[in-house]
Amino acid sequence: MPTPTPASAWPALPLADWADTFATLHMWTQVVGKIRLACTPLINQFWNVPLYVSARGLTTSAMPHGHRSFEIEFDFVDHQLHIRCSDGASRQLVLRPRSVAAFYREVLGLLSELGIEVKIWPVPVEVEHPIPFAQDEQHASYDPKAAHRFWRALTLMTPVLEQFRAGFVGKCSPVHFFWGSFDLAVTRFSGRPAPVKPEADFITQEAYSQEVISHGFWPGGNGQEAAFYAYCVPAPAGFAEATVQPEEAFYSTELSEFLLPYEAVRTAPDPAAALRAFLTSTYEAGATLAGWDREALER
Repeated sequence: MPTPTPASAWPALPLADWADTFATLHMWTQVVGKIRLACTPLINQFWNVPLYVSARGLTTSAMPHGHRSFEIEFDFVDHQLHIRCSDGASRQLVLRPRSVAAFYREVLGLLSELGIEVKIWPVPVEVEHPIPFAQDEQHASYDPKAAHRFWRALTLMTPVLEQFRAGFVGKCSPVHFFWGSFDLAVTRFSGRPAPVKPEADFITQEAYSQEVISHGFWPGGNGQEAAFYAYCVPAPAGFAEATVQPEEAFYSTELSEFLLPYEAVRTAPDPAAALRAFLTSTYEAGATLAGWDREALER
């Protein structure tokens, strides 16, 4: 059995302490994420667009460009943005307070120096009142200590999510970071199609074209602190009333999903065990109520 991670290793993430850095970093990751979107073929449920937690921060992983490949990585240890190419060429950008507009120009400029021309739709998604990247002088904060704490939290929860993923032999997403919603997620599929929602946009229709139970972590916003979440699409009858673990977990009628405050996990005697209990109990409730073939889908 792995040694439990001490609670002190899970950093505190009160939203007020890094709200401005969070907002700026969200936009920076959207710039990089849209480059990944432009350079990779569409994979079901948009699995080609997320970033991944790395040993230094968040990375696109390798992306093709002509006869070469390249990778963009946010390094939250040395606080640099690295652009590395398969032919050995590279460029770096220091992560420091700068506007989204400046970040956007500088990243595209560095790519151009490397002979990589990428055309993206330069407007953020999944945010209220989006500001085109080239015009966004509003978001310009970067606290390196806050960015490092956020990444450190991701490195601690990712192995727990991956261990949870390993127990499922049906279709399941990687553990990946969606820059649109700025959350870390892993999604299990029943193998059955989901009812079509005519009012949904193309992205939502593709993301939820099949029955899913999704779990993940969101650092907060709109008055809510950081939390782990669990939801079903479509949600089976009785899911909202299900008994789940640990006791700090609750169902949000506003969001239509179960939430477990990050702080409750961070301060638990064994944070990883508390998170595993939440993942397992919410999945079992959803899969059982929805009539998933659990014998065939679980290892």
